[in-house]
Amino acid sequence: MSDERYNDKPLSKLHHQYQQGELDRKDLEGRIFSFLLNNYEKYRHIRASHDWWGEFLSWLYPRISRSIDLYQDRGSSFDAYIMGLIQGAAREYRSREADHYITETMWWLAKSEEMKTHEGEPDYADPSQDDSLPEDLNQRQVLILLLKSYHFITDEFMRMAAKRLGMEGEEIMLMLNELRTRRSAQEERIRKLREQIHCQHYRCLAYQKRMHYAQPGTDYHMRMQLRYLRARKRFFSMKKRLEGMSVTASNKLVADVMGIPRGTVDSGLHALRKKPKPPPS
Repeated sequence: MSDERYNDKPLSKLHHQYQQGELDRKDLEGRIFSFLLNNYEKYRHIRASHDWWGEFLSWLYPRISRSIDLYQDRGSSFDAYIMGLIQGAAREYRSREADHYITETMWWLAKSEEMKTHEGEPDYADPSQDDSLPEDLNQRQVLILLLKSYHFITDEFMRMAAKRLGMEGEEIMLMLNELRTRRSAQEERIRKLREQIHCQHYRCLAYQKRMHYAQPGTDYHMRMQLRYLRARKRFFSMKKRLEGMSVTASNKLVADVMGIPRGTVDSGLHALRKKPKPPPS
């Protein structure tokens, strides 16, 4: 093949010289790399900056080396072969860049973002300020109120209240410890769900980035779009589930611990809210 046939195929010319023994392997690889680096304008359709191009070629270098052995002349020039390699590798490199960027972003979000549960802590007065109990409260109502407020009162006050109620302190402490155990388990479930939500948020961003860099209308773009929609739906479903989780003692939980129907707890608390407030002194 004459040299004129290589005028628009400089890489094919280098590969031909290598096959003819005019270039050794190391020299061939170096010249291919230098040509690609110094002819950035020929590959501007890759949509990359000059700095990005240099970093990309450094990452691509091992594949360029392997491509020399894998190339077979089947009607396509070595230049076209390298061009196909660059186009495919550029998509992969951008996808890796997006993953790294998103991973770092999500790490900082996970550190800074505070997700709040739906139900806040109940606003009870501090019972440790006064060890007296109203005389018009029955034993069950007081016990329900104590258990609902268990996270905000001390063990010492609970024992004092047990005496006023005519109950064994150990009996109330057993119920109190059961509530604490269930709270710890619920806090662990909330912690794990928050981690899963952070990961799911990352997946949504990753699929979104890959869609951005993919050619619209291609199979890859449609796959990423479908995965993004599914991941987004799951993300909002998980957030909704988190909003419904609480570490406070619900009426049902108090009823379970006391061994009574939930309706009894509901009616007891309702009666407490309806009791008239004492007149100001």
